[in-house]
Amino acid sequence: MSTKPQFVICIKNEDYPASLQLWKVYRVLPDEKGSRHNMIRVIDESGEDYLFPANYFVPVKLPQAVTSAILATA
Repeated sequence: MSTKPQFVICIKNEDYPASLQLWKVYRVLPDEKGSRHNMIRVIDESGEDYLFPANYFVPVKLPQAVTSAILATA
């Protein structure tokens, strides 16, 4: 399991409009059990981490400066 921070962009939110904003970058938290069920754990709009369908997101690789800035505000 990777310890490097991972990020995704939300491309679908139809079942979770209050929790997920389209086109927003979200931080991914490791969750082996969830990934076996095609789910991904992200920190949502409430600031808490929850499982969502993996197909609601696309992984992105951010520049180090962006990653550092996001992690500094977390």
